[in-house]
Amino acid sequence: MHYFIDPFGCVKNQVDAETMMAYLNNAGWKNVSDAETADLIIINSCGFIESAKQESINAVLEWRKLYPAKKILLAGCLSQRYANELPDILTEADTFMGVENLGLIVEKAGAVLTADSGGVPHITNSLPIGERPLLSLPGSAYVKISEGCNNNCSYCAIPLIRGGLVCREISDIADECRALLGRGVLELNIIGQDIGGFEKLPELLNRISEIEGDFWVRLLYIHPNHFPLEILNLLEKDKRFLPYFDIPFQHASAKILSAMNRNSKDVPQGKTQAEKYLELIKTIRTRLPDAVIRSTFLLGFPGEDEEDFNELLEFQQKAELDWLGCFVYSREEGTASYSMKKRVAAKTAEARKQTIEERQISITEKNLKRFIGQTLNVLIEEKIDAPENGEDIWLGRLYCQAPDIDGAAVVVGANDGGLQLGSFAKCKVIARRGFDLEVHHYR
Repeated sequence: MHYFIDPFGCVKNQVDAETMMAYLNNAGWKNVSDAETADLIIINSCGFIESAKQESINAVLEWRKLYPAKKILLAGCLSQRYANELPDILTEADTFMGVENLGLIVEKAGAVLTADSGGVPHITNSLPIGERPLLSLPGSAYVKISEGCNNNCSYCAIPLIRGGLVCREISDIADECRALLGRGVLELNIIGQDIGGFEKLPELLNRISEIEGDFWVRLLYIHPNHFPLEILNLLEKDKRFLPYFDIPFQHASAKILSAMNRNSKDVPQGKTQAEKYLELIKTIRTRLPDAVIRSTFLLGFPGEDEEDFNELLEFQQKAELDWLGCFVYSREEGTASYSMKKRVAAKTAEARKQTIEERQISITEKNLKRFIGQTLNVLIEEKIDAPENGEDIWLGRLYCQAPDIDGAAVVVGANDGGLQLGSFAKCKVIARRGFDLEVHHYR
């Protein structure tokens, strides 16, 4: 049987999609890149915020309209969050599956095609570690070290969907890293809802550092209140661990952070939480002068007034973050903030988001200029064939660019340079082009 997978959501969801693919492949299914030739269409949904939920629902409706006779399985976070409601209201999907036991995909897929759930065995065997198909661009993979979250931010539905924090064993994670590197992966992106919640993170990173080879390790999603400063020791010693930090501050107003349930319990008397965050940034940049910091801000949270917004603007100016993503608050049922008063008008929230984004442009552009003249490794990911008598364009990423969310490194002077997808290339940064960096390849 043939299946086509349509993935949505975050990179943690991507790992789930890869895992489901591995289960199906091991059971004799074949993945196809065109839904036209598939017996089953699998939509791996996101259920985090309203826009993401609607996107996944629209996918079901569109696939059903395009292929009335094909079977559709809706998997992922949306199915998990609304397991009781969806079968009655989204009849365009033939069957549903959540995120609690991804091995069920074989049973679900077989049952929907045979209409005989009793005749399909449930797969309980573990997958060969690190052998799942990868949906990332060449050379890169995500390693999920935990599931769920204990932070209970008042706006976040993740605990409703994924439950509380459950961490993997260090030895299991290290084995996965070895397996992925053995397959030719050069960049390990360590992910979780908050990898700072992984209490033994320093120990885990030290275990990974024992692995020999030339590769990158990138740490993503560390809650600022849980940032383990101890990891800076390793990053100072082992340059394979990239000085790139994704730290979602979300806001700078003490009032709003408290309402978000993101207030730190160890802010020194006489200091604000924003000042503590600025000290964290300063510490990272002092210890690691090449550090790159990405963050996210959440605009329009209930109760956010002009004073709160101005505090965030001031924080943005002082923090001088290298990369910044902005989001507008989504009111999600089941979360603590759902019933909060003083809701911010959507128009106001969008205007604030736009203001933050416009101000960030000059900050990011200024920060990117510091790379001009540096010679650095680029992870080569894509080749764009040149028109006749033109020059091929290669795209990749420097250490300062995380997959999918930051700019790219555009390689010039590489027509006869022997570049390969999924490999490192030594390049010199020669110019900034918007949020991208133009680099010259050394033959």
